[in-house]
Amino acid sequence: MAYVWLALAILFEVIGTTSMKMSEGFTRLWPSIGMAVFYMLSFSSLSMSLKSLNVGTAYAIWSGLGTVLIVIVGMFLFKEQMTWFKAICLMLIIAGVIGLNLAEATKDAAVASEITDVANSSQDK
Repeated sequence: MAYVWLALAILFEVIGTTSMKMSEGFTRLWPSIGMAVFYMLSFSSLSMSLKSLNVGTAYAIWSGLGTVLIVIVGMFLFKEQMTWFKAICLMLIIAGVIGLNLAEATKDAAVASEITDVANSSQDK
């Protein structure tokens, strides 16, 4: 469930950031209100995900994937340009998020292995 909350946090953050762009410096009422609402939803969802996830990993995923998605939204909705350098940087962000998840999974597997070893050694006695 933690990753569902994290996915919602990312989605709400992207909608909030898109609303911020559409607010034109807070000169348009509804996009400005939308920005505030979606950022509150984003932080609330992120907070819920942190009940189970490590803050460093969750924040990296939230900010990294949010950045990648907002660049894509910018390209399609606001006609912003993609360059090779931007594309390479986005791939590095994605690689970093994947790396953090792999590191977390490796750590969790090591802890589970230690618990199993301790349980087995106590049964042998």
